[in-house]
This record gives sequence, C-alpha cells and structure tokens, in this order.
Amino acid sequence: MNILHSKDGSAIAYEKAGSGPPLILVDGALCSRSNGPNGPLADLLKQHFTVFTYDRRGRGDSGDQMPYNVEREVEDLSALIREAGDSAYVYGISSGAALALEAAKRLSSIKKLALYEAPLVVDNSRAPVPEGYLEQMEGLLASNKRSAAVKLFMRKGVGLPAPVVAMMPLMPAWSKLKAVAHTLLYDTLLTLEHQKGKASTLQRWSAVSVPTLVIAGSKSPTWMLNGMRSLTDVLPNARLEILNGQTHIVKPEALVPVLKNYF
Repeated sequence: MNILHSKDGSAIAYEKAGSGPPLILVDGALCSRSNGPNGPLADLLKQHFTVFTYDRRGRGDSGDQMPYNVEREVEDLSALIREAGDSAYVYGISSGAALALEAAKRLSSIKKLALYEAPLVVDNSRAPVPEGYLEQMEGLLASNKRSAAVKLFMRKGVGLPAPVVAMMPLMPAWSKLKAVAHTLLYDTLLTLEHQKGKASTLQRWSAVSVPTLVIAGSKSPTWMLNGMRSLTDVLPNARLEILNGQTHIVKPEALVPVLKNYF
C-alpha cells in the first residue's frame, strides 16, 4: 500500500501493479481496494498496464476531510494521475463512472475514458430515485443507522426488490458494506441529479470530448442500458459496446479484452 495526499490534505491509499501505460480504476458505491470488482480486474490488467487501484476518500485506508464535495474526489483522482506521471487512462464502474466523467470534465490529464454502467435513470423504464431520498440518507447516516442506509440505497437507489434487500444482512460481505455506509452520501451527491428520469440532465457532460468507451452488459436492466445509450449520444467522442451475457456484476474476464483493445 502507498499513500499520497490530495489537495485538501486527505491521505489517499493506493496500490500500483504491472507495467505499461498507466490505467486508474475507479470504484463504485460501497467498494474499495479490498472489496469490489476492481481488485480482480487489476490482477488481470497488470499484464498490459501499470494499474492503479485506490480507496476513494472515506473508505479503507484513505482519509476524509469534511465537508464533502464532489470536487474533492476529483482532486483525489487528479493527485493519483500526477503520481502516475501526469497523464493516465481511467476506467470507472457504476457511480465510479460518474466520478470519472466529472473528472474528465475538469482534467485534461485523462487521455482516454472507459465507463461501465453509470447508474443513470433517463426515462420511465424504472422509477426515478424518489424525492426526499437525499434527506433520508443524510438522516440515517447522522443517526449512525448504517444498515438502514445501505438498505435504502439498495432499495431506492439501485432498485432491487424488497425481498432481496431484506436478505442482504445475511451475506458475508454485509459488515464490509456497513463499514463504508457513510460514503453512500458521496455517491448520492454524484449521481442523484441524473436519476430523475430525464435524459436532459446528461447534457452536463456534453463537453467531455476525451475518447470514451461506454460499456454495458446485455443482461443488465433496461433502465441501465437506456442510460448508457443516452450517455453515448451526449458525449461527442464516444462509442457504445454491449458485453454479451454480462450484468451490472460484470466478470473481469469479460472486461479485460475490451479494455485492453481500447486502451
């Protein structure tokens, strides 16, 4: 593990492996270096790239200065790119894809971008995240009701059926999810604007001209596929690739050849 310091002084923990062009992997909600899809993905990609994985602020071994602002997470990524040699490729998954887009909007040091299934609700193919969701999440976290916050995210943010969410505390990984539950507020602030059933909100990123590969799984929910298609239409230098047989829980083995060929 290595440590660098972001602009506001927060310590950001990261790992570096492999050789070749630098590629930074950005986690989605509730994930970190030790819990989530990017660790196994990095193990496969390090044959082709110098791969950086990191704990987003507030997670794992990374610090966190209050108050939170999306700009602070962009600064974290900027500091990591400087560590990588002042330019890098960036891959983001889920809300990490939204963060990567925000960073690409501000940073010229991102040379190519790949995005897997940002959680964009752009039409009526699913219910939008309800009014009051942000305030409810804030209230639960202020009361340290971490399990309830994770359940709220899974039910109303992700859109999982209530019976599935009710069973989740029985999963072995539940304690890890609760440990980073406070960062769900960060992911909410990253994505909430784009989860209201309106494709027009994606115009926020219409000036992101860096080459971008937009990726989705063929077996993912319709709303997620529609969101990624709409995002591809908005970005001026993007193309869409659908991975046959994949879902939002994408298999690293399915992603590696796509990312290798693209980057």
